[in-house]
Amino acid sequence: MTEGNFVDYIKIWAASGSGGKGSVHLHREKFITKGGPDGGDGGRGGHVILRGTKNMWTLFHLKFKKHFKAEHGGAGSKNRSTGKDGKDAYIDVPLGTLIRDGETQEIIHEITTNQQEIILSEGGKGGRGNWHFKSSTNQTPRYAQPGIEGTEGWYQLELKLLADVGLVGFPNAGKSTLLSVITSAKPKIADYEFTTLKPNLGIVEYRDYKTFVMADIPGIIEGAAEGKGLGHRFLRHIERNSTLLFLIPADSNDIQKEYDILLNELKKHNPELLDKDRLLAISKSDMLDDELKVEIEKELPSDIDHIFISSIAQTGITELKDKLWAMLNV
Repeated sequence: MTEGNFVDYIKIWAASGSGGKGSVHLHREKFITKGGPDGGDGGRGGHVILRGTKNMWTLFHLKFKKHFKAEHGGAGSKNRSTGKDGKDAYIDVPLGTLIRDGETQEIIHEITTNQQEIILSEGGKGGRGNWHFKSSTNQTPRYAQPGIEGTEGWYQLELKLLADVGLVGFPNAGKSTLLSVITSAKPKIADYEFTTLKPNLGIVEYRDYKTFVMADIPGIIEGAAEGKGLGHRFLRHIERNSTLLFLIPADSNDIQKEYDILLNELKKHNPELLDKDRLLAISKSDMLDDELKVEIEKELPSDIDHIFISSIAQTGITELKDKLWAMLNV
């Protein structure tokens, strides 16, 4: 899924360097005309390494550069001198990047911490020089090992956003508006479905200079777990959120039904999502008086805590932050 500068899926080709060949050399000096073997080893081929960085949140920088190749190792030389190791090729990726084999789709690794390094394609070992092969029966071996070839292949990178709180709701539920009010994020906002075509991250400032991260995940529709609408590509971003904030507007025809549909889509995508802490926020509640709130509360799900909020009137926002902070710091 891509929109603008946000890219959360990319395929890259990586090729490590081959090891340098070992040297075949016999020691020679002014007064030593028949010295023994002293050919050095070849250098290691360069690795292709993925490196996590907290300063990135998209794979956009890989959109136009998809091929990475590390240097080959240098050949060994006389006096048992080892060849130069090939220079490693580094690929910086945001935290939350999942790496799959491009052919088998098998998960190889995932990067979750800053400066974490994963060798994507390992460089070949350098060949051994001829001095390794000297023996009592072969005093002047005239052969050495070639370096081991590097590896190459296609890899698939997928990004799962790292956030403390994930906003879950149908299109046009008011998630982007809430994020713009509660954080410094500036998501696109309009009164039509699927305004948000990419996840948005925002930092929520709490009391005493404390903060937590909230992600606006694009709206779910019924059948998203089967790939309808924007489907799996968005649901996977929810997997890394520790707390889920369900947002349903006060003018919904059936809040309980909408909540059940959202919950069912998450369950079909990944049952473990139901183990996360959940909070239900009734948005656009500035249109409700106390009597209507009491009536609505009678129909709300009984297994989840709830709060009435209005992003436009900015009511209930402080209480919402308090509840979320308490859930994140149990």
